[in-house]
Amino acid sequence: MTIAITGTLSITAELKIKDTVELNDGLLAIQKFCVDMNSEQGCFLAVAHQDNQDPRKVILWEIYRDQIAFDEHFKAEHTQAFIKEGLTDLITAYQTQPMATQLTGANQ
Repeated sequence: MTIAITGTLSITAELKIKDTVELNDGLLAIQKFCVDMNSEQGCFLAVAHQDNQDPRKVILWEIYRDQIAFDEHFKAEHTQAFIKEGLTDLITAYQTQPMATQLTGANQ
């Protein structure tokens, strides 16, 4: 199996929609934010996943071309607007990278 995305920057972020925000409003804002992120030149993927146990918890998976593209993401007008809206709290975020460009082994 060959993995095509190499040299990229992957981000996993956990957001919590604030209790003072209508759940549907928060979810719609996050969905729009993902659409806006996916329009960024250096963003290959931005997708939100809603937790099955806590509907206010949302996990974002983001893949950027490189660190520069990720830095530009935070300068983008839509990112600044989403942050200023204050609908969510950032619980945690971490950076990952693809493990390998080619997987080999007995389980193939």
